[in-house]
Amino acid sequence: MTIFATLPLLFRATLAGFLTLLAISPDAHAAPAAGAPAVETKASGAPSAEVSGVAARIERVSFARRSDGRGYVVRVHATDAVDDFSVSQQEGAVVLTMHGARLARGVRRGDAQGPVRSYRIDAAGDDVTIRFAVSGTVQVAAYPDRESDDLLVALSTMSQPVAQGPTPRGTTPPVQQTSTPRPSPGGTTVGDTNWRLDTIVLDAGHGGDDHGAVANGTSDKEVALGVVRRLGEMIENELGVRVVYTRTRDDQFHELRERGRIANREGGKLFISVHANAAGSSRARGTETFFLAPHRSESARQVMERENSVIQLESDPSLYADFDDEGGILRSLAMSAYQEESQLLATLVEREFSNAGRHSRGVKQAPFLVLWAASMPAILVETGFITNPDEARFLASADGQEKTARSIFRAVRAYKTRYERGLRLASSG
Repeated sequence: MTIFATLPLLFRATLAGFLTLLAISPDAHAAPAAGAPAVETKASGAPSAEVSGVAARIERVSFARRSDGRGYVVRVHATDAVDDFSVSQQEGAVVLTMHGARLARGVRRGDAQGPVRSYRIDAAGDDVTIRFAVSGTVQVAAYPDRESDDLLVALSTMSQPVAQGPTPRGTTPPVQQTSTPRPSPGGTTVGDTNWRLDTIVLDAGHGGDDHGAVANGTSDKEVALGVVRRLGEMIENELGVRVVYTRTRDDQFHELRERGRIANREGGKLFISVHANAAGSSRARGTETFFLAPHRSESARQVMERENSVIQLESDPSLYADFDDEGGILRSLAMSAYQEESQLLATLVEREFSNAGRHSRGVKQAPFLVLWAASMPAILVETGFITNPDEARFLASADGQEKTARSIFRAVRAYKTRYERGLRLASSG
């Protein structure tokens, strides 16, 4: 059970203003799960542009107001599914970046509406960027349209009510919590041990005989351990937060379930699993951060299968028999709390990677076994592709691991600040 899930209903409602990010859709049939800025979701089974070499053509940009008045939706009309895209927020702007896409000849541009004052479309090679100049502070979510190859960007001002989209087709609705334990009569403050973010569990992926991906003279397990060691030092020394490591040596190996159990036993409030990525193409590059949910893209499925395949080295793989994409994972998730918090942390991580000049492939969702076992907000960070020679050199170097750890640390610090601000507001109210 997370600290969020055990809070009183009014407390959770107040804190949700800081932890919940908006996901809205143009109609009742095209909404994703509750989302956040920079979330990357793709049509399941769509081939990656890096693999197929086929670039989608962007033909038109149009705007529509939601009939319920909860914001606007920008529709980016495309000839084929865009498999690799992300959304970032900057001062006064929302930036949509589409990789493996080009502009069609005579692209049609609809008039800006709602919070969008104006917008600019730029194309370079197989990348298309749309920069929306916005008024005020907006919440944003991006996702593919289920009925076409278009991309949808949902925008709402912060003053507008938060809309919870309907449950995606084929999934189990989130469990509604009708009652929660109340804190002691003395009230809830940041200093209360029950609520304080005082323990973070860091998981260096793989270990021992499990090397993970291996390419260009380095391995997943080596990169992960180097980044985790540096990240742990930053968290302990600069935030004063206790850090628990699932492994501290190269020759250590823990089964996936045991990593989550370590986090639970130690009273972890956050779980961060660090890895290095791999792909069939040496051109693949960039970071991506996952939270626990059924996968929504072919590329996410491939990463999930590779990271989950370690169970073949475990003593009893049959222990995972009840875990499946649409069944056990949805029944076991405390979706109303873990998923929102995990997605928020993942979004902050990718934002910091982008701010540091890394190529961010966005936030994704997939059913990772290592996240499934942790009863707390949990993310899996793919720090880059060691199958890309340039990224392999970067991630194998002390400087690269330090910069990678620093980006994750900044995200953790921002998450902690938001969380504790919510606690103060709730306790003062």
